[in-house]
Amino acid sequence: MRAQSFSQLFAPRLDRRAWLGGALASLGLPALAQFRVEISGVGGSQLPIAIPDFRDEARAGQPVAAIIRADLERSGQFRIIDAAPGLHEASAPVWSEWRSRQADALAAGSAMRLADGRVDLRFKLWDAVKGQDLGGEAHAVAPDDVRLAAHRIADTIYQKLTGERGIFATRMAYVTKAGSRYALRIADADGEGGQVALSSPEPIISPAWAPDGRELAYVSFESRKAVVWLQDLSTGRRRALADFRGSNSAPAFSPDGQQLALTLSRDGGSQLFMIRRDGGGLRRLTQTQAIDTEPVFTPDGQTLYFVSDRGGSPQIYRMPVAGGAAERVSFSGSYNISPAVSPDGRTLAYVNRSGGAFKVCVMDLGSGAVRVISDTSDDESPSFAPNGRLLVYATRAGGRDVLMTSTLDGRIKARLVSTQADVREPAWSPFGR
Repeated sequence: MRAQSFSQLFAPRLDRRAWLGGALASLGLPALAQFRVEISGVGGSQLPIAIPDFRDEARAGQPVAAIIRADLERSGQFRIIDAAPGLHEASAPVWSEWRSRQADALAAGSAMRLADGRVDLRFKLWDAVKGQDLGGEAHAVAPDDVRLAAHRIADTIYQKLTGERGIFATRMAYVTKAGSRYALRIADADGEGGQVALSSPEPIISPAWAPDGRELAYVSFESRKAVVWLQDLSTGRRRALADFRGSNSAPAFSPDGQQLALTLSRDGGSQLFMIRRDGGGLRRLTQTQAIDTEPVFTPDGQTLYFVSDRGGSPQIYRMPVAGGAAERVSFSGSYNISPAVSPDGRTLAYVNRSGGAFKVCVMDLGSGAVRVISDTSDDESPSFAPNGRLLVYATRAGGRDVLMTSTLDGRIKARLVSTQADVREPAWSPFGR
C-alpha cells in the first residue's frame, strides 16, 4: 500500500484510506466478492477468434465460453468475433462462412453431465484460414472445478495459437475490505472463485507467493504490530516467520523458495534482512541510516531490487544478494516505489508519483526506457503474471478500490470490479496449479 509520506511507507506501508490494523478470525468463509470484468483498449496486433457458447453449457453451471472469451481478450493477444451458438467440437465448420467473418481461428465445445455428477467439457480448436484441425481436449471435472477447467481450455488455446504458456489457470492473492473486516483471498486469475485464507478485523497486507505456489507470506496486524506469517494454502496451517521487536514487513521469497527477504526495524531503523524459510539464519543485508524496504529478487536469485530514501527521496535501487554496493535504478521523478521484476528479468514495474498522481510504469532494464502504462492516478502494488505478458495492480476507479490488469504496453486493460468489497494488494501466483 502506498503512503501519504515516504516515512509512513515502512511501518510497513500505510494507506491514507486506513488500510491498516490485527485479530485473527475464521478460515474458510464463503466468498464475498464477485467480479465484473470491464475490458478496454485496442492492441496493435490481435488474432481474431470466434468462440460460440458451448452446446448445453447451462448444464455446467458456469458460462464456459464467456470465461474463455474473457480470458483471451484480457490477454491483449486476441479479438473476439461474434458467433451464434450451434457449433460444437464434433461440428464440421463451413470455412467460407468464418473467413467472411474475418475469423482466423475458431473454437467450439460442449458440456455434459455425467452419471457420477461430474461435468464433461470438450472442445476443439481450428485454424479458420487454413481450414485445419488444431486438436482439442476433454475435461471431466467436479462441478466446483468447471471454472478452472474453462481457464485451462483458454490456456490451451492461447498456447496453441501464440506458442507461449497461458496464465488463465493461475491464481491471484489479494486483500478485500468490506465494512470493518479484512480478508486475504485466493482466487482465479480473473479475480473470481475466491476463497478466504484469513479474515480479520485488522489489516492484512503484502501477500507474496512461494515459488511452488503452495505457501503465501503476508503481514498481519493481529497482535497490534506488523508480523510476517507463512501459511500453507492446502491445509490453512500458518506460523509466524518474523515477529521481532519493532516492525516486520515486506516479505519476498527467493526463487528457490528457501529464503525470504524482508524489512525489519529490530535494530532501530528499517533495513533489509534475509531469513530462511524455517525462521533461522537471520542475516542483515543493508547497513544504512536510510529506510530500505520492499525487496524483490531477480529470477536468478542473485540480485535484490528495493526502495530506499538514502539519496533524499524514495527511489529504486539494486544490490547483490551476497552483499555489496547498491546501485540506483530509477531516475524518472522524485518518488518511485513498489518494484516488481518480470519473470524473464528484463522488465521492472513500479509506481511513480508525478504531480500528485501515482501511476504504474514499466522500465526496460536493458535500455532504461520507461513507459507509463496507467491511465488512472491512484495505483499501487504492481505484480507480473508468470508469463510476463500482463501486470495486475490496485487502483481506484469509479469511487471504488479495484484491481486492474494491463498489457505491458498499456493498450489493453481489464478492470476487475468487485460488487461487494474494496480490493487491494494483488499478487499474481507462479505457474504450477
